[in-house]
Amino acid sequence: MPVTPLHDWNLAPRDAIELQKRLAGRVEREDRLDPVHHLAGVDIGFEQNGAITRAAVVVLAWPPVASGEFKPATLEIVERVVHREPTRMPYVPGLLSFREVPAALGAFEQLTTWPQLAMVDGQGIAHPRRIGVASHLGLWLDLPTIGVAKTRLCGRHDEPGPARGDWTPLVDGPDDEVIGAVLRSRVTVKPIFVSPGHRVSLATALDWVIRCLGRTKLPEPTRLADRLASRRGR
Repeated sequence: MPVTPLHDWNLAPRDAIELQKRLAGRVEREDRLDPVHHLAGVDIGFEQNGAITRAAVVVLAWPPVASGEFKPATLEIVERVVHREPTRMPYVPGLLSFREVPAALGAFEQLTTWPQLAMVDGQGIAHPRRIGVASHLGLWLDLPTIGVAKTRLCGRHDEPGPARGDWTPLVDGPDDEVIGAVLRSRVTVKPIFVSPGHRVSLATALDWVIRCLGRTKLPEPTRLADRLASRRGR
């Protein structure tokens, strides 16, 4: 699908921060989704001590083939893409999207099946300037995205309950702005951090992540993408 570039990637950290502040106002936090027939998982890894960025996208058919209770085996994998390119920016806290999104865009360019929703391993608006990897990618592609992170980048929260599906709000700032949810995705396992990326509300983001939980901590789309990005799924 043709994509109109938002900006140049060759930016100094100071300029990248100023750009984030401007782009954050364009991130949509309410639902604007088409019916979902294909759902993507996105994850980014690195090779050669960080010199090469490795982006993985897995596209799944939705709804699952079998009706009834969701099981990972009922999700049909339609397409897998791995894209490698030289890493464009060193690691700078808060600027991870400038390091990861270019390679992710390269992977999306190779897709023959376009998803209506993508789950991204990383933050959405749960970011100091409210534009993490999932939000930045969603803006570039004008695609509904959800951030699913393994760790917290910013904000405060109470511990969610012990049962699978229990969650508590992730808040930030003096006004306790709700920027995501801390979700118990598996009993006795540390929670994950879910936040809207672009064109998705928090309630919808949580609903999709919970619907896609399988036997492991991560929802199936990002679990499968993580395996490819880390080369465990080759």
